[in-house]
This record gives sequence, structure tokens and C-alpha cells, in this order.
Amino acid sequence: MSEESSSPRYKSGREARSEGRPRAASPVAERPSPHDLDVERAVLSAMLRDPAYCGSKAVELLSAPGSFYSQVHREIFAAYMRLYNASASGIDVLALSAELQKAGKLESCGGLPALAELENAIASTYNFDRWCTMLRDYATLRNMINVCSDAIRKCYDGEKDAADLVNEIENDIYKVRGDSDGTSIVPFKESVLAAFEHINKIINKEEEPGIMTGFPDLDNMTGGLKRGEMFVVAARPSIGKTALALNIIRNIVMKNQPKTTVLFSLEMTHEQISTRLICTEADLSERAFRDGNFRNQKDMMRLTSAVSNLKNAPLFIDPTGGLTIAELRAKARRMKIQHNIDLIVIDYLQLMQGSGNEESRQREVSEISSGIKSLAKELKIPVMVLAQLNREVEKGTASTLPKLSHLRESGSIEQDADVVVFLHRDRDQAKNLPPGQSVEAKLIVEKNRNGETGYVNLEFYPSRMEFVNVRYTTDDRPSAEKEQKS
Repeated sequence: MSEESSSPRYKSGREARSEGRPRAASPVAERPSPHDLDVERAVLSAMLRDPAYCGSKAVELLSAPGSFYSQVHREIFAAYMRLYNASASGIDVLALSAELQKAGKLESCGGLPALAELENAIASTYNFDRWCTMLRDYATLRNMINVCSDAIRKCYDGEKDAADLVNEIENDIYKVRGDSDGTSIVPFKESVLAAFEHINKIINKEEEPGIMTGFPDLDNMTGGLKRGEMFVVAARPSIGKTALALNIIRNIVMKNQPKTTVLFSLEMTHEQISTRLICTEADLSERAFRDGNFRNQKDMMRLTSAVSNLKNAPLFIDPTGGLTIAELRAKARRMKIQHNIDLIVIDYLQLMQGSGNEESRQREVSEISSGIKSLAKELKIPVMVLAQLNREVEKGTASTLPKLSHLRESGSIEQDADVVVFLHRDRDQAKNLPPGQSVEAKLIVEKNRNGETGYVNLEFYPSRMEFVNVRYTTDDRPSAEKEQKS
């Protein structure tokens, strides 16, 4: 660049406006997409020479013609796929030639002589798996370039809301990542050895079966919150499911080796959640701040101590209301990449929204439920979901226990969930209860895909919104050491 072109000068209105426009071409657009034609030829040659192994492996690893850069190679692979789907045996140059002829593509692919030359392009199929990996990597890079180019175009078009567009682009990028993971089929030999190693670590106390909730009776029954599982906690309104979830979160993020957790709260603000956690940790009631009973020195010490204990907890809060399943998926994936989160908590499922294409609310909830289960498997972490029960459970007496059929709006929740736990208590018992007094509560493990079902007895302290395992006193709560009461 010359001095004249680099020095500042007055720009006309037309020049100034044109600076904000995208250029007609970019250095990226002028460059060929990542590829290696020699490797593509080697893969196709190996598939023709050894259909039994190389053909099957290529169909599994590459799966689509888009794995090839050359249009000719795409046509050949597509024809090979059609033959393979019809019959995995008997694929050779003549059969492939006939298939291409049938599709009207033989001439454009060079005819029978070109196919015969292709079959003899390599001397050995020894490095076939590596060649397939190289093709898949090149295809991933091309897909990423296409996604980024399309994202730029969408940003300039401005046809969608900015937040929706960002979520859509994130989903497209993560799909590229997922597509590059290769085959999901695992040989049983590898699986059983990995399972044995995991069991051995649990036996030797080197690893927990899952993330412990801090409620020993519940953990003994379910093994904690396990990777890839959807853990549902359901109750009627005002029974305390949010309080229970926050108690579990507090137990998880406050232990010696805390687990990074993200809470998607569709009902409460982040300030309300933080206030609730602080009060539980400080053994104080929120009411004390409002009615003038806040004892300045002692209570303030508890308050500041609670804040000090909690401030470095690895907890993230997303208070977005009306969260869609697509937004949840995009945000969770981003948090997994950026912060390697160990647990997702959603409060609560029925406040979420689907894609908007469903004919009924029941189908929408089904889409949300299956989306959450898929997310847990994809990220390989547990997802704890709060859910509401329908009014049928209240038509009985106060002692009537909830059942799976009481899950509100969709039966798919009980199908998708690995564990379903009902929180139950008599709501009237907590009315006008003196501070420090507790009421009985019960956790009902109604479904446990990988374990037993049963009951867990709890005590609920409404003044500080805390549930405690009955065999443990308040002094044994899994929190920082509390000040002796006067």
C-alpha cells in the first residue's frame, strides 16, 4: 500500500457509505475449499478392491456423497451407496458402471475405462481407515466454511431477530461438530472394558457413580445424578420443588470437589435465586429482612459469612423466561464448551416452549421432553428437570400420593425420564408455622430405570426453605460450619 493510499483524506458521502458494504469478493472466496483428490481416489479404489471391509467401512464413516469434494467422485460414491443398500455383496467395476449408466452419469464420470483405472489406483488398502478420517476432516472444514458463509449472509439479510439468528448459527456450528464425531457404534469389547473400569473406580472410591445430591437416602437409592440421564422432580405448586432443587444445587456446588452447574430458571430472577441460596446458607428467613426482626450484628455476620461461602461457587444462572428447546440446546452446548459444565437444572419443564410447529400442547411438551433427554445423552451429563403435576393428585386426601399418571400435559415425560421423583407433603401443615419449626415431607422415587424405587423421608423448614434428610440433624447439613445459636 502506498503512502498516499494510507494517509487520511476527506471521503465523499458515496465513498463513506460504500465502506460499510460487503466487498464483492474476499480472500477466502478466491481459495479452493479444503480437499485432497488423491485421497478421494484412494478411498474409492479401496472400496472397489475390497467391498466386504472397505465398502462397509466407508458407508459407515463417510455416509454421504458430500464427504467428497469432486463432483465425479460424489456421483461414483452415490452409485456405490445405491448398490450397497440393495446388496452389500457383488459390487465391482461392471456393477458400478451399470448403475452409473442407469442414472445417466457414466459418461460424465469418464466411462468404464476411468472406473477400471480408478480400481487400480492403489497398491494396498492398508491405510484405508486413515484415508476415511482425512476425507471426513476435509468435509468438516468445508461444512464449517459453508456455515460461516451462510451466517454472514443471514446477518446482512437481517430477516430474523438477532437473538434467534445467533441461536440458529450456534446450532448449525454444533451440528458440524456432531457430524464430525464419526460412527456411534461401539464394539461390545470396548464397552464392557470401559464399564468394568468405571465399576472398579467406584469400588475403590476413586469415582462416584453419579453426582451426589446431598440427600443420602436418595443417593443410596438412585446412585445420584448420573451422566446422560434425565432426572425429573415433580410436585404440585407451592410444595417446594424449586426449594428442593436449590438445596441440591447448593449441596453440589459447595462440597470439596464441586461440580459446575447451570440453572435455567424460567420462573425466578437471578436475584431471587441468589437471595434464596444466601438465606438457606445463613439459616435466616427472608421474612426477617422485611418485618424488622433482623438482629443486626449476629445475623449480619451470618449473612456475610454465607455470601463469602457462596460467592465462588461454580454456578451459572440463566433466568430467560419462555425458553425454547432450541435455545436451551444452544446455550447448554456453549456452556459445555466454555465451562465444561457437569450438571444442568431446569425450573421448570412446562414453562418451556417447543418449536412452534406442534398441533397441541401435549405434542409440544413431548418435543421438549425428548429434546431434554437427547441433550443429556449428547453432552454426557445429567439434566435435572422440575415438572408440575396435574390437579388430579389433589382430588384425594392430603395423604394421597402422586403417581406417574399425574405428570401434567404429557405422558412422554415418564417415558423419556430415567428417574422420576415426586415431592409430597401436606401444604396446610406449613401455614402459620413458628420460625424454626419443620413439617414432614416425602420423596417418592416412582421410576428408577437403573435401580430400586421407594420413599425418602424429609423434614421441611419453611422459614429457610430447606429440606433435610430426617436421619440428619440441622447441624449435619452439608454446608459451611454454622455459628452456635444463642
